[in-house]
Amino acid sequence: MWVFTNKAFLSIVADYDDPKRLLVRGRFPDDIKTVFPEAEVSETPEADYRFRAFLPRRIVAARLADVVNDIDYPNFKGSVGQHWRHELYMKVWRILFSAQNSGI
Repeated sequence: MWVFTNKAFLSIVADYDDPKRLLVRGRFPDDIKTVFPEAEVSETPEADYRFRAFLPRRIVAARLADVVNDIDYPNFKGSVGQHWRHELYMKVWRILFSAQNSGI
């Protein structure tokens, strides 16, 4: 699952070794800690996602529910405060918008 918040981008997948845990991955140094401040984040420069943390499913589910409950903006793109992040998200938005309109 990809999760875009206005302060972080995360990839969340199953932990192959423990069904009670999820692997939370990020591309940018602080993204995991932004959503999961208690996470022990490791850096894996050779991996697709450079930053990763294993967390209990219940913690991930509860925190994502908090993120949803904290939404206070009427426009997601306008809520992204970091210019570099806004520009990246806009590139993703444009690609998906183009695919939507292409009739795929």
